[in-house]
Amino acid sequence: MNPRSGKSILVATSAALFLLAPPTAAGADKLTPEERIEIMRGLTAEYATVKAFLPRSKKHLPFPSDGKYDKAAWNEAGREYGPAARVGDLIQITKVDVESEEIKLEINGGLKTGRKWYERIEMGTGNRTTPINNGGTPTAGTYISVLFPKGVPPIEAKEIKKLLAPILDFDKHSATENYVESLPEPIQAAIRDKRAVEGMNREQVLIACGRPRNKMRETKDGDDLEEWIYGLPPGKITFVVFQGDKVIRVKDAYAGLGGSTADPLPPR
Repeated sequence: MNPRSGKSILVATSAALFLLAPPTAAGADKLTPEERIEIMRGLTAEYATVKAFLPRSKKHLPFPSDGKYDKAAWNEAGREYGPAARVGDLIQITKVDVESEEIKLEINGGLKTGRKWYERIEMGTGNRTTPINNGGTPTAGTYISVLFPKGVPPIEAKEIKKLLAPILDFDKHSATENYVESLPEPIQAAIRDKRAVEGMNREQVLIACGRPRNKMRETKDGDDLEEWIYGLPPGKITFVVFQGDKVIRVKDAYAGLGGSTADPLPPR
């Protein structure tokens, strides 16, 4: 046989075997857009009970997917900024980012420090003024990164919750569900619709609407009132007014680009 023809046959055979071979593990393990969306939807706004010390931190606290995290490093972060939550506290995941080798979780709105110039601006009439943004007030939040050194594999939100079991217990969320089921039907319906109604307490409003973007207190006719504000202009702004622990008024207004608000339009 001609050596050249033998070499050609070998090259052709190798090429054929390569084309018939299954995709590599790296290609097969790549997350699809649908899987990314499922992770974000399945974790965002979820509640969990803290099982271990959870410090506040500017940077994402590393949590390897095998569960063997550096407790000493977490304690060191806690000495600088204090705790985001203690054992037994209920926390909420407020943001989820899925990257190539990690899943980033924002807890309770994250850590806010310092104030920007525009956060000092206040608006109001008479003796009543309100900060446009209370972002300078530190929140009891933090950040966690679930690390996958070989890349984030095809994984569902429920599996990520299991990976976080050393520090967070998502099964306790069922206690919240049981609590909601014990409430009067109008309150249950409002929680399902993610809206506040008169007669709710603070816990019920948090379950229904999450944390407000701003809070304001005032004394009116001798009564101490607290107003929780939801929404950003342009769009609907909701004002939830508490007297003590009970909602006494809920008002929706619509803000334009300039930030001024107006009463909602009448139904057609």
